[in-house]
Amino acid sequence: MSPTNRTVVVTGIGATTPLGGDSASTWEGLLAGRSGVSPLEGERFAELPVRIAAQAAVDPGEVLPRPLARKLDRSAQFALIAAREAWADAGYTAPAGEDETIVPERLGTVIASGIGGVTTLLDQYDVLKEKGVRRVSPHTVPMLMPNGPSANVGLEVNARAGVHTPVSACASGAEAIGYAVEMIRTGRADVVVAGGTEAAIHPLPIAAFANMMAMSKNNESPTTASRPYDKARDGFVLGEGAGVVVLESAEHAAKRGARVYCEVLGQGLSADSHHIAQPEPTGRGVAAALQNLLDNTELDPSELVHLNAHATSTPQGDTAELKALRKVLGDDLDHVAISATKSMTGHLLGGAGGIETVATVLALYHRIAPPTINVDDLDDEVDADIVRGEARKLPVEGPIAAINNSFGFGGHNVSLAFRTV
Repeated sequence: MSPTNRTVVVTGIGATTPLGGDSASTWEGLLAGRSGVSPLEGERFAELPVRIAAQAAVDPGEVLPRPLARKLDRSAQFALIAAREAWADAGYTAPAGEDETIVPERLGTVIASGIGGVTTLLDQYDVLKEKGVRRVSPHTVPMLMPNGPSANVGLEVNARAGVHTPVSACASGAEAIGYAVEMIRTGRADVVVAGGTEAAIHPLPIAAFANMMAMSKNNESPTTASRPYDKARDGFVLGEGAGVVVLESAEHAAKRGARVYCEVLGQGLSADSHHIAQPEPTGRGVAAALQNLLDNTELDPSELVHLNAHATSTPQGDTAELKALRKVLGDDLDHVAISATKSMTGHLLGGAGGIETVATVLALYHRIAPPTINVDDLDDEVDADIVRGEARKLPVEGPIAAINNSFGFGGHNVSLAFRTV
C-alpha cells in the first residue's frame, strides 16, 4: 500500500500496574491519589540501601495459567495481560483472521521494554551457579530477549504486519507507541497493539540504580518516597507492570463501529547528546522534542489543557522538563494542568510510556486530570500548574489536547500528543 497520512485513533486500553491489575482499577487509584509503593520483603533485599518499590498490585502468576507463565519472563507476563485487556476493550473477540474484522497481514505489535528479561537472566545465572548446567531452563533465551514481550503479544493476536521492540531506556514505551502510529500512517498496518512493559525489581538493578544516586532511599516512608517537584525529592522509586493501547486508522475503526477514546496526533523526537545518564540541565533536548511535535502535528497549543509529565522525582530532571515546556509553549503553558503519575506508580522505566499513555488517554476521555501526590513543599523553580492534592476537572466543552512526555538514559526524548474526538 502506498504511503498515506491517515488519522490514528485509540480504540482499546489495558494495564497492570502497582495500583491495580487492569486499567479500571489503575485509573481509580490514580484519581484517588493512592500510592502503590511498599516495602520490599525478603532476605535478598534486606541489605540493600533501597528497600522499597512499586510492586504490581496483582501478581501475573495469579492471572496466567502456570504452564504459560513459566515460559514467560515477568515483563512478558505483564505485557500479555495488558494486551489481552486492550484487545478485548477494542472490541476484538479473537486473534486476527478468526475475528474477521482484521486480517493478520494488517495487524502489528510494538511492545517495548527498557531492560527486557533481566530477572530471567539473573535468576537463571543463579541456577547455573548453584544447581549446574542441566537445571538451566530451556526457555531462558526466549524469556530474556527484550523482544520477547512484543513477540508473545504478536503470537497472541496473530500479528503479521510487523512485530517490533524499540529499546530507548525509559522512553521505550512512548517510542513504541510513536512507532505504531507511523506504521498505521504509512499504510503498513490498519491496527497496532502498542505499549511498554518492565519487570526489574531485583537486587542487582536496585543496587546499581542506588549506587548511581538515582533512587529514593526513603525506606521509612514508602508511600511518600516518590515526590516529583517537592523540595525534598531524592530520586525515583522503581515500579513494574505494563500499559498497552490498541491503535488503528480512523477509517478502520469507523468501518467496524469501534468506540474511540481519542485521536493520536503524533510524536516529537530528539536526543540530548549530553550524557549517558544525566539529563541536560537546561532542557534543550526536551524542548527540541516538543518543538518537533508542534512542527509535525496538528497540535494547537491553545487546545492543550493537560500534560502527563515524565517527572521521575529526581532533583535535576523534574525542573529541566518544566524549563523546556515554558521555552516552547510560552504563555500557553499557563493553561496546562500537569500531572506526575509516577508519584503513585513509581517509575516503570521502559513501561512508563505505556501506562502513562493509558493515563493520558483516560484523562482526555473522562476530562479529568489525576493528581500529583506528596508535593508538600513545592520547588521554587516550578513555574507551571501542577495538579496537587486531588484530581482536577478539565474543560467539558470543545476539543482538548494532552501530551505525554517520556525521557530516557542516553538522552532519548519522546513527546506524544492526543486530542479528543
